[in-house]
Amino acid sequence: MIWVVLILFSAYFFCMLAVVYGFKKVRFFSFEAIPNTISFTVVIPFRNEAENLPNLLRTIEGLNYPSELCEIIFVNDTSQDFSEAIIAKVIANSKFSIKVIQNKRVSNSPKKDAISEAIKHANFEWIVTTDADCELPKNWLNTLDAFIQKNNPVMVSAPVIYKSNGSYIENFQQLDGFSLQTVTIGGFGLSKPMLSNGANLAYSKAAFLQVNGFSGNDHIASGDDIFLLEKMKKVFPKQVQFLKSKEAIVSTKPQKNWKDVISQRIRWASKTSKQKSLLLILLGVLVFLVNISLLATPFLILFSFKYAGLYVLLIYFKLITDYIVVSQAANFLNKEINFWKFQWLPFVYAQLFLIVLYGSIRGNYVWKGRGFQKQ
Repeated sequence: MIWVVLILFSAYFFCMLAVVYGFKKVRFFSFEAIPNTISFTVVIPFRNEAENLPNLLRTIEGLNYPSELCEIIFVNDTSQDFSEAIIAKVIANSKFSIKVIQNKRVSNSPKKDAISEAIKHANFEWIVTTDADCELPKNWLNTLDAFIQKNNPVMVSAPVIYKSNGSYIENFQQLDGFSLQTVTIGGFGLSKPMLSNGANLAYSKAAFLQVNGFSGNDHIASGDDIFLLEKMKKVFPKQVQFLKSKEAIVSTKPQKNWKDVISQRIRWASKTSKQKSLLLILLGVLVFLVNISLLATPFLILFSFKYAGLYVLLIYFKLITDYIVVSQAANFLNKEINFWKFQWLPFVYAQLFLIVLYGSIRGNYVWKGRGFQKQ
């Protein structure tokens, strides 16, 4: 058994090493003030977001971008609170063109339907998506504009950070988010993009229509970002890029309790079996096996005590590997991680991983007050 664990942990280390190498290959992009030429339609689906919309609207008004080159489309996905009224209050006095439209459900994916409906109403060529619980940096669109002008992409994935008040649950989500950002950017650096985040994603409307939008995966509730990424990189392999810029970091709100954290991750995991990226599938299997091994280590020590020292060494080997991975994104996102406080994360993550795996196999979960079933 010790040899199986050694092989798994070694494979995990070399995979993470490759991810870190890919992360470092993606060059930083610094915003430079150049004449703005790109017109953006910012699409924001929302459902019962009265608590979060004031912060988002405040940062929208703070965007440093010509109003004639930007419009904001909010898509109301059957909200039952005062979300729409909150938006209506700012429309008249906003420097931007802001409108609210109603979602038209045609599939099992409310968010994909909302984005598709907004694109039908979009007046501009570039679509930018974000979420109602996000906050936007002032040079967000300026940086996107400069990056598009310089690199000629058709799709741009950009960084997202979870805010944290320092509590256990919020700190966990932020650290977990760092690991996802490192894997995301690392995939782009290896020319094998695997992940993207719809909270900070931009693409050409013409390219979206050319790949038939979300057609073919709109029966899956989540995945508006990853499935579109798969389509785009197949048709435009050199024009799907990552914007690694501090000026483009969008911050998002963490979940308030563990039940919602688990539901969110089951929602993410529910699309895994439908993804076509062999690399991502293999990475997922490896992560699963390593996490199983990590949780099983105390029992392995109990039954093979002569290897106890080696098992403990392997545990710290994984801890250091994970710390290196998470630190890449943390440093980029201007956050510091204390290694001694970090040590609990892999163990919590391993337990959560198994819970989410079980939930995704069952396929049922609740998100924003609606129940979904595995498709």
